Amino acid sequence: MTDQVTGSMTLNSAVNEQPWPSSRAAYFALAVIILATMLNFFDAQVFGMMAQRIKIDFELTDEQLGFLIGPANVIFYVLVGIPLARLVDIYPRKYVLAVGISLIGGITALGGLAQSFVQLFLSRMLVGAGGSAHAPGAYSMIADYFPPERVPRAIGILQLGFIGGNTLGILLGGQLIGLAVSWPVSHWMGLTIHGWQWVLMMVGAPGLVISALLLCVTEPKRRGATADGQPLPIRTVLRELNARRAIYAPLFIGLAFSAATSFGLQVWRVPFMIRSYGWNEMQIGRWLGLVFLVTSLIGAAAGTLFVEWLSKRYADAHVRAATILFAIAMPFEILSPLMPNGGLSLACIGVASTCGLASAVPQNSAIQRITPNGMRGQVTAFYLFMFIVFGALGGQLIGSLTQRVFHSDAMLWKSLVVTAAVLMPIAVFAISRGIKPYGLEVERLNALGNTAR
Repeated sequence: MTDQVTGSMTLNSAVNEQPWPSSRAAYFALAVIILATMLNFFDAQVFGMMAQRIKIDFELTDEQLGFLIGPANVIFYVLVGIPLARLVDIYPRKYVLAVGISLIGGITALGGLAQSFVQLFLSRMLVGAGGSAHAPGAYSMIADYFPPERVPRAIGILQLGFIGGNTLGILLGGQLIGLAVSWPVSHWMGLTIHGWQWVLMMVGAPGLVISALLLCVTEPKRRGATADGQPLPIRTVLRELNARRAIYAPLFIGLAFSAATSFGLQVWRVPFMIRSYGWNEMQIGRWLGLVFLVTSLIGAAAGTLFVEWLSKRYADAHVRAATILFAIAMPFEILSPLMPNGGLSLACIGVASTCGLASAVPQNSAIQRITPNGMRGQVTAFYLFMFIVFGALGGQLIGSLTQRVFHSDAMLWKSLVVTAAVLMPIAVFAISRGIKPYGLEVERLNALGNTAR
């Protein structure tokens, strides 16, 4: 097994002489991947904006709502996420991404017809399955489109999809939901459709257009594949992860705990602002969207520049940068729910969002840097598995704390504080443990590349 992976790494160095795709092809593909990423996060953000309306119209408890906006997206990811990510290492990635984005759009629209908690839960579960191969495919393609020294910048640009999707989801979603409140309840073919459900149907429509664009991109040649051109078996991937656990474990664990905090707080932010400060969805969408847009753009640029600056000084720059950014974000995540008014709370959220977005660049670059091509899609899927599963569990944890520990919807803010204060320090400590082993691995790969040349 070790020889197989080492051989893959050696081949990865040997193919450095292959010409890279043209800048035009690379950036066109990156632009389309950004659109697809945007739809993923737009869908999730609009659904989050609807949380309080869904709770009221479907008469849900906070625990049920937490289950809907958290584990619903995870269950199918657990079952099919890794196998689907394996398709990224076997078939042309543009086809895998195109099918996935079509499923996301179509099932999101069908979710607008849900008549119960169970039906809505099933639709969100299938949406999660559709999106499970997107990030592994996107990162794998980027790593084959751009030389290693340009991958962090490409991933930084990719964050525009995250920024655009979340910003539009907050701004446009807030406005549409605010308007939908005044729409009368519709009855069609025996179905009862609330105003927010029409919004959900609208959100899914762009998926087919983006899917068609994905089919138009050029599939890049895989660089550094195994000698027979096939991806490594899952068993081999798991053994390799275990053999190099000193490198991978801190990255995986740190991401898991930070995701439980950031994702958990994010999905409950709208209900929190409504309950604690009396804001409505239109007001939240307007101001939260503006804060998110500005801070995210700053974060994506700052993260890219910061990791490029550190890379000139440290081999462990990616993990070092992520640790520093997590540490800065931590106190602001904790303080945000404690602020006396919505404006100050949003200010804290802004600083935390800036650091969170900035940390995404070195985190994702780190995995692509040290992982051989033959297992890149699968390793990325495992990495994102930690993000999605623990992020969803963070949302569920907050709902359960509010209902079962604090026994009042108005005490949601306490659940947010406890979650951030407990989980974020663990995240910072965990990822800091990866600085040294990651740096040693990068130095080894650099030496191997120099030897191959």
